[in-house]
Amino acid sequence: MSAPLFEVRAARKTYGQLVALDDASFRVARGQMLAVLGPSGAGKSTLFRCLAGLAPLDGGAALLHGGDVAHLRGRQRRKIAVVFQQFNLVNRLSALDNVLAGRLGHVPAWRGWLRRFGAEDIRLALECLDRVGLLAHADQRADALSGGQQQRVAIARALAQQPDLIIADEPVASLDPHTGAGVMALLSSICHDGEGGIAVICSLHQPELARRYADRVVGLRQGRIVLDVAAADCADATLEQLYGAAPLAPAA
Repeated sequence: MSAPLFEVRAARKTYGQLVALDDASFRVARGQMLAVLGPSGAGKSTLFRCLAGLAPLDGGAALLHGGDVAHLRGRQRRKIAVVFQQFNLVNRLSALDNVLAGRLGHVPAWRGWLRRFGAEDIRLALECLDRVGLLAHADQRADALSGGQQQRVAIARALAQQPDLIIADEPVASLDPHTGAGVMALLSSICHDGEGGIAVICSLHQPELARRYADRVVGLRQGRIVLDVAAADCADATLEQLYGAAPLAPAA
């Protein structure tokens, strides 16, 4: 495996007596898509909040280019983009205006408040909409788009941020199987787009999508990483252990 773009080292998070993450460690290289699987309550949501810098770890670290995510500010902080399950779009704004929100960290604050973006920012936002197949819907209100289209706008917004890493928290949970597969194919193509591909970490409840589109699969159970394999090696028996009651030793 090539040098990691992003690395999680012995991550630990507790809520009172509840241990949500316990010594979780894994690495992701540029141009690699990592799927995180696990049963409900395994700690996936907590993990993703900590990786995105939305909640602090109690122990260990999440490192982007070797720098602790908890301490990233300004330009370096913008290198991590987040795609949410519920899209988090502004319904009354157009698809283009929603994508331009990805440029807020790159322009003076007054431009963001007044939505007075420069020509280069608008060009980039349109390119991002084109990348996700929605250029023709640039002027359409977000609430007039289908669920799959709204998630594509959210991905375009993440791309407009020009990140090195996209963290996608159950991005297809609200979508039908066909639409969800299309969104996963889009994330995979973004990840594998040339030598300068973006790394993607994606949590899923659908193992078949992980095996089809991801490069590697990490399994989380009771806050611990118990599986870390190539997606092609993620066997049915292993998944039954991950989701069932059978014991599964922590990943090496």
